[in-house]
Amino acid sequence: MAPTLFDHGAKPGDLIEIFRGTYEHWAVYIGGNEVVHLIPPSENSGPFDSLLMLLDSSRAQVRRQKIWEVVGPHRFEINNLLDHKYEPRQRCDIVRDACTLVSQELPYNAATNNCEHFVTKLRYGESESLQVNRAAVIGGAAVVGVGIVALGAALFASLLKDDNDNKRRHHK
Repeated sequence: MAPTLFDHGAKPGDLIEIFRGTYEHWAVYIGGNEVVHLIPPSENSGPFDSLLMLLDSSRAQVRRQKIWEVVGPHRFEINNLLDHKYEPRQRCDIVRDACTLVSQELPYNAATNNCEHFVTKLRYGESESLQVNRAAVIGGAAVVGVGIVALGAALFASLLKDDNDNKRRHHK
């Protein structure tokens, strides 16, 4: 049976997180088992094509679809992720604004203006992506980790050089 948001306790204006393996896709529930979401033009292609489109596209379209058309074989959940940080807007305003945007083409950038930014702007009036924030922290940690390894290697090489220099001095 196709997934329904009613079964999950979804209310209009709730944010829906869809786990697609390499990334999470986001939509806003508008009622009647329908969602509004922002997708690059060719996201409905194969898994690698869709990831490339997410990274390469500069435009995306706002679509209104049945939840099971968007979710496909993936897992999803209601996730009003920033309710602790921001006051959610009125549900009727979220739904109205989402429906007003349907069929529009909007600027898209995976790091600064993605589907998560789109739905958080609708729900909270603030555009934010925790997915991008996590990636930035992980990327930053990786850079720091590489720096520490490089520093450690340089320090180790320096210690070896000093030790070799000391041995040469003592053998003369």
